[in-house]
Amino acid sequence: MKNMPVEIGLALPRMDAYSKATGQELFATDYYPPGLVWLGVKYAEYPHALIEHIDSSAAQGLPGVLKVLTAADMIGPNRMGIVESDQPIMADGLVRCISDPVVIVLAESRGILPRALEGIKVSYKPLPGLFSPAAAMQEGAPLVHEGRSGGNLLFSGRIDRGNASVAFEECAAVVEAVFHLPWQEHSYLETENGIAVLREDGVIEITAATQTPFRDRMELARAFGLPFDRFRIKAPYLGGAFGGKDGVTVQGLLTLAVLNSGGRPVKIWNSREASFRSSTKRHPAEVSFKLGAKADGSLHALAARIILDTGAYAHLGGQVLALAIEHLPGVYRIPNTVLEGSAIYTNNPVGGAFRGFGAPQALAGIEQMMDMLANRLNRDPLELRLQNVACKGEEMGSGALITNSSGIYECLCRLRDHALWKERHGWENAAPPMKRRAVGIAAGMQGIGYGPVVQDGAGAKIELDGKGKFRIYCGIADMGQGNNPTNMQVAGTILNQGFEQFELVQPDTEQTLPSGSSAASRTTFAYANALIKACGQLRENILKKACMLVLGAREDEIGILPGRVRHLPSGREISLAELASMMNPAERVVSSYYIAEVARHNPAIDDGLKLAGIPHRVFAYNSHLVRLEIDEISGGVKLIDYLAITDAGKVLNPMLLEQQVHGGIAQGIGYALLEDFKIEQGQIKTPNLATYIIPAALDIPDIESISVETYEQDGPYGMKGAGEISINLPLPAISNAVARALGVRLCNYPMTAERVLDAMMKGGA
Repeated sequence: MKNMPVEIGLALPRMDAYSKATGQELFATDYYPPGLVWLGVKYAEYPHALIEHIDSSAAQGLPGVLKVLTAADMIGPNRMGIVESDQPIMADGLVRCISDPVVIVLAESRGILPRALEGIKVSYKPLPGLFSPAAAMQEGAPLVHEGRSGGNLLFSGRIDRGNASVAFEECAAVVEAVFHLPWQEHSYLETENGIAVLREDGVIEITAATQTPFRDRMELARAFGLPFDRFRIKAPYLGGAFGGKDGVTVQGLLTLAVLNSGGRPVKIWNSREASFRSSTKRHPAEVSFKLGAKADGSLHALAARIILDTGAYAHLGGQVLALAIEHLPGVYRIPNTVLEGSAIYTNNPVGGAFRGFGAPQALAGIEQMMDMLANRLNRDPLELRLQNVACKGEEMGSGALITNSSGIYECLCRLRDHALWKERHGWENAAPPMKRRAVGIAAGMQGIGYGPVVQDGAGAKIELDGKGKFRIYCGIADMGQGNNPTNMQVAGTILNQGFEQFELVQPDTEQTLPSGSSAASRTTFAYANALIKACGQLRENILKKACMLVLGAREDEIGILPGRVRHLPSGREISLAELASMMNPAERVVSSYYIAEVARHNPAIDDGLKLAGIPHRVFAYNSHLVRLEIDEISGGVKLIDYLAITDAGKVLNPMLLEQQVHGGIAQGIGYALLEDFKIEQGQIKTPNLATYIIPAALDIPDIESISVETYEQDGPYGMKGAGEISINLPLPAISNAVARALGVRLCNYPMTAERVLDAMMKGGA
């Protein structure tokens, strides 16, 4: 099979699997430039306080300590942020949460840092803290950020369609509920880390674990008041990210350190505790719903509100809120809707991007409301969904018009026809003694890309080098989702080559082209669209050059084969290396750009929501089913079987899609049952993986993944995206099953054994 051509649609093993499994692949943590110094951080001790004095004398006197730096050593505005520049790199007089860096230390070794940091004494004047959105929005509440016209309100939005207040009066059945969704920690294997080098030409070169190298360069340049070209950001493979490395993490600290390190490289590698303390989290949310239907089961009215705790800084809170609002009505036709939400500043750690980006919080609510409404109407919950799902050419409850591919109806039909659903009653009734069994379902979607205002584009570059290899320059990070192997599969399909003929240049702001963030389920969608055009042009250049070498040959007589080209009538062949030697760089290097189409339908939403990213034009869809058992003695929930049916468009590599589906479900199971991230008065009470429990192998049931392949007209080869969607439904599917088993519904998450047992003791049927 060596150097066999790869093709779109084949279930090919990842070309990066061997190098990662054997340790040959270099992650950011693996770089140790000669003469490096180590960077450590002392974070704020209080969630809200004035810094009165810093005494670093004890640390500066320790052997091996080179520098102690504070905000006084910063240059430039000392403010970073993706949308709003409100977060200091170094706390300058005021701390707003315990994630704020107050002092950094440069030392000869990593082992010196704990003692040096402990020796630094910071005097604070504690200030009143705000630890819930409700407290932050009370009249007269202290301000997290002075001078904001909205007080502690970061962002709000509202969609108002039809006349919901009147429509509720016309409903035969109305259900209401309030759900409380928790923080969630990303818990990636590779914590935040990087190295920085100050080159002789004055360029600050940073190699870091980041999803956003080009945006990092912009943020750093603004924060330090330096030109963009003073920064070079490189992003090797990431050991997981899930949104937690969407934006600057340690890069600002590295910049300050390397500007004061005496020319020596600087390295930082967060401990798990430092990662938990400093990283962004999934926004905790309070989501309230009122849903009504007519007697025939048709959905008629919805009033939904979501409130996000965005923590001390904006980060991407407004954008997460907008996408959550768009997803509040789920996949359904609802003619009368009021959808609103607010993201509120508090003195808690910062909320940020996390796989699903607001959709898990929204769909957790609407999918439980559908089961509640089915019970009220005495209807089958799956048939009620099939009756009301919005299909192509129809508007969803948010007003988004479905103009592109939609496989949601088929996803639900495939679930309806599956044995796990058809045999549910017999399986439930066969529960062993002291066990309760139940089956739960959910349906959902995920908006793909940035939305209608922020340009969603990518630039691809491919080169035929002098050795006859194809070098792909990819400016969009691979954090484990597999877009790098997919890009090679795309190029291999067009150029008829195997993986061995390709080399990859990872994101590098000096070599690759800007391609946006590795986020929003857009990595392959955007970059592969650009790469297809670039590969097509390079293929044309190769054919034209080959024709010149064979007198009278036509392009349709030339075949590109692995490592060579052939004149098909004569059988004459020439290696790609020899052909490349006859081509000038203008022929061998091709760049191409792609800009995504946006929704042209203009629902009645305000400009703020449009700017924040809605409505979307392209959606992926899915339906999930779970079978579970509840232990009546312990309250423990055991998942027995899981079914995931996904419409991600054309499947480019079935193996990679299945990996994404399984990974998202595992993370969603943690969100539903295990991951109880505790914050009290702004302080983290679950500071590491010994106290914050994430799913292990035995917590994950057998998962069956089924693809509903639609053809997406905008996507490369008809694909959409699958990076996020699978995390959206485990919580509502599991919660629906738990409610069916108990006879009562839990509305506070995660559904730990203690909470389930408490519900049973309080009267669960």
